[in-house]
Amino acid sequence: MTSLLSRDGTTLDASLRPLADVLIDAPNPYPVLAWLRRSPAARLLGQLVTAPDELDHAALDALPQGHGTTHVRSLLTTAGILPPRDENLALLSNWTAGTLAKLPGHQATLIRPFAEWHIIRDARRRSARGRYTYTAHKGDCANIRAAIDFLTWLDTQQHTLQSLTQEDLDIWAISRPTLRARSIPFIRWAGARHLTRAGLTIEHPPSQLPGQFQIEEDHYEELRRCLNDPTLPSDVRIAAALIRLYALPLTRIVELTTDHLHHDVDHTYLTIIRHPVVLPPKLARLIDDHLEDASRHGNEATRYLLPGRAPGRPRNPAGLSDKLKRYGLPARAARNTAMMQALADMPPVVLSDLIGIRPRTAERFAVMAGENWSDYLAATRPHQTIGPDVAERS
Repeated sequence: MTSLLSRDGTTLDASLRPLADVLIDAPNPYPVLAWLRRSPAARLLGQLVTAPDELDHAALDALPQGHGTTHVRSLLTTAGILPPRDENLALLSNWTAGTLAKLPGHQATLIRPFAEWHIIRDARRRSARGRYTYTAHKGDCANIRAAIDFLTWLDTQQHTLQSLTQEDLDIWAISRPTLRARSIPFIRWAGARHLTRAGLTIEHPPSQLPGQFQIEEDHYEELRRCLNDPTLPSDVRIAAALIRLYALPLTRIVELTTDHLHHDVDHTYLTIIRHPVVLPPKLARLIDDHLEDASRHGNEATRYLLPGRAPGRPRNPAGLSDKLKRYGLPARAARNTAMMQALADMPPVVLSDLIGIRPRTAERFAVMAGENWSDYLAATRPHQTIGPDVAERS
C-alpha cells in the first residue's frame, strides 16, 4: 500500500492518506489486495501519485480514457481527493472538445458555438437539476454528430448555410432518415441566428407508437422468475422486477440509491421521483440481501442499488440492458407492457408524475390502451399528487 501511494516508495504522502484509509478500511481485504497486485488501474494510480500536487480531473481527462482511468477517478472522488462532478456532463464536454479539434476550420466555426452555447449549456442546466443521464449524454453527442454530418453534406453539394433552400433541406431530410430528427436542433439554432434563410424547417418524423409488447402470461411468468429464481443474478432480478412492476426505464433504475429505500414495521418503500411506493415483500428482501452481499464483498460504501464497476458510480444502463437480454428478460417489451397495465388503473398524468416520464408519452400509451382520460385531464390541477391508494396498487 505504502509503496503504491508514495513518491519514494517508503513514505505515504499526506495528501493521499484519505485514499489509503478507504482501501485499508474495506471489510474484506482480499479483493483490495488482488486489485493492488493485478489491476491496470492500480498501476495507473501508482504512476499518478508521483506528482500528487498535479492530480486533478484535468490531469485524468488528458489521459487515454478507459476502465482504468474511470476506476481511478471514481476511487479518488470517493476518498475526497478529487471533488465530485457530473461524469455524464464531463463525458459530453470532453467528447465535444476532442471532436471539435478534428474538424476543418469552417465547420468548427459553426459547430463550436452550437455545441458549447446550445447543447452543453442546456446539459449544464439539466445537470444542476440532477437529471443529466448517460442516455442524455449519448443523445447530445448524436445531435452534434448530426450537425457535423449536415455541414459535410453541404460541402459535398457545394452549398453553404446562406445558400441553403427548403428544397435542399428536404433532400437532406429524405436522404438521412436516421439523422433527420437529430439535425433539427442545429437547423433551428442556425435559423434563430439568421445563419440560414428565414423559414427553413425540418419537421419531426411522425411519432411511432411502441410496437414491442408481451402477452400477459409471459409478462407475469417473467415477473415470477425475477422474484423466485435464485439462479438468476440479483442485479438482473431487481432491475427486471422494477421494470415489470413499475415500468421504470433502466436509466432511472441505475440511479436508485439506498436513500430511495425506506422501511417501517410492515413495509419497505421505494421513492420514485417524489412518491413512495410499497415494494412486494419478496422484492424488498431481494434488495436487502443484494445490499448485504455487496457489503460483504467490500462495496458497502456505494449508495447505488446497482453499482457500476468503478467506485461510487452507477451501472451503465446499456450494459445492464444487454445483461437482461442474455438472461431472457429484455427490458423494452416488458416496460411497454407494464405501462399499458398501469394505465388501466391510473390516469396518464398520474403515471407520468409517478415514474418521471413526459405526460405526452403517457397519453399516447393511454390511447393505445383504449382508455379515455380526457375528462379527467381537463379537471386535474397542474400539480396532481398521488395518494396512498395509488402507491398501494403499484
